[in-house]
Amino acid sequence: MILEAFEAYQSEFKAITKRAKGCFEQRDWRAARLDAIERLELYKKVINLIVSRLQEVLCSDCKHIALWAETKVEYSRLIACKDDFELAETFFNSVTRRIFTTVGVDARIEFVDMDFEAVAPRPAVPVFTTFVVSESNSPLASTVREILATFSFNTGYQDINRDAGLVSAEIVTQLPSHANQTDIERIEVLRSVFYRDNYAFLIGRIILQPGPLKQPVPLAISLVSSSSGVCVDAVLLDEDDVSIVFSFAHSYFHVEVERPYDLVHFLKSIIPLKRIAELYISIGYNKHGKTELYRDLMRHMANSVDKFEIARGEKGMVMAVFTLPSYDVVFKVIKDRVTPPKATSRAEVMERYDLVFKHDRVGRLVDAQQFEYLRFERERFTDALLAELLEFAPSVVSLEDDCVVLKHLYTERRLTPLNLYIKEAPESAAANSVIDYGQAIKDLAAANVFPGDVLLKNFGVTRHGRVVFYDYDELCLVTDCKFRIMPLARDYDDEFAAEPWFYVGPMDIFPEEFRTFLGLIEPLRSIFIQSHGDLFGVDFWRQLQARHTAGEVVETYPYPPSKHLIAP
Repeated sequence: MILEAFEAYQSEFKAITKRAKGCFEQRDWRAARLDAIERLELYKKVINLIVSRLQEVLCSDCKHIALWAETKVEYSRLIACKDDFELAETFFNSVTRRIFTTVGVDARIEFVDMDFEAVAPRPAVPVFTTFVVSESNSPLASTVREILATFSFNTGYQDINRDAGLVSAEIVTQLPSHANQTDIERIEVLRSVFYRDNYAFLIGRIILQPGPLKQPVPLAISLVSSSSGVCVDAVLLDEDDVSIVFSFAHSYFHVEVERPYDLVHFLKSIIPLKRIAELYISIGYNKHGKTELYRDLMRHMANSVDKFEIARGEKGMVMAVFTLPSYDVVFKVIKDRVTPPKATSRAEVMERYDLVFKHDRVGRLVDAQQFEYLRFERERFTDALLAELLEFAPSVVSLEDDCVVLKHLYTERRLTPLNLYIKEAPESAAANSVIDYGQAIKDLAAANVFPGDVLLKNFGVTRHGRVVFYDYDELCLVTDCKFRIMPLARDYDDEFAAEPWFYVGPMDIFPEEFRTFLGLIEPLRSIFIQSHGDLFGVDFWRQLQARHTAGEVVETYPYPPSKHLIAP
């Protein structure tokens, strides 16, 4: 029954994913968004159904450990040769954790670290296609044309020869300094197209002739769809640029693939700094990504001695945030009682995290993974952190024997808080981050997201220098806000009154007040105003509201405007 439920899940997951190509060709971005939400909600729906069925069938034996231990053995035999065996193991874990509310892990009824070390069955067909660079008059352009032609679309290409020439020229320009076109031996391209929102990617790697460079060169070709056909929008060869495309702050790709294991390990070969967990999450298998993240954390803790401690930055009013210094993840626990003047509930906070999970994050909202009933050794917590957790979240954090049990938390990639970054970074890097901070607010607005609280401390800077938002306490939709001009004071008393002399509704926003909240000193304040002064006026926000209300999809891209080969 569990295996059948898993296979039903995979069948539906793939059916939804398959629709992405049609949405891209027809430029039906609204349908693509609805498909993304449907696919995100699918796992929970299937798990709920199979758990309910098992409880009906097993009745009083539902929590019989010996029965489940034997069930795990039989299930292992059934999935041993499956192309998606690792996903099937995680599915089994989801079922048993729901039934037993397991605290920590129980190797008798769960697949743990050692189980995941199994090698995937050898594929019948490689996950990628190899294109050998020809010896024609324009060898690279001919090879690129062959690559593009391999991925056909019902709408066709606008001009495949033009695009092949643009791509080949860009490859030559971006190759490592010691390499040139004649050094390219072959190009290996994944057979699957990566669809997300209003663009698609061909992902591959360039293999150079034997020489000083051992690593393959990443290759990402961005495609856009227009009324006159598909065309290439950008070419990325830099590892950092490709890594950003697969960033934790972007929505998940829709990729048709039979063997996720092979695809993920191909991606790992071109963006090696990405965790396996993040790569599974990036293609929509977020539950298995959680499994891989937990497994990676346990390995790290087994080989480290540092302790969980309170995270850097200003303490939150709603969340208690901690981290392990040697591990680039933060753990966030919702407080039982929020600190005034904040006024929100646990349910409201979780609703906002759920909104972010299902929404288009446009590379500006941190993806959070939700965990339940984790257990860690008490000695791995600093006294200050444990005291804070027990004081502010006693319903979620408890001590059992020599362990700390966390009933619920979120994990996010650890970032440098923007308010700290601009103080510690070189002047030029600080200036760039301030400009990107404004762009982050605009990108979020383009996705119909208003941060609510635009203070610097609520934004973080990634290792790529990209600014993203991570505090969701007051996040809402732009279309739910009422952007107003600040009324003029009637007299001296009004101007200096401690409280507003006019009515302010719960969703009223006064953009001109953002200047006060920036907290930037010169010259950073002037740099921000020069680049993004339009954020202080209601026109910017009302125009975006009108576009969203009309159903328009405001385009954003996971790379800077300078990467466009043809003006959008």
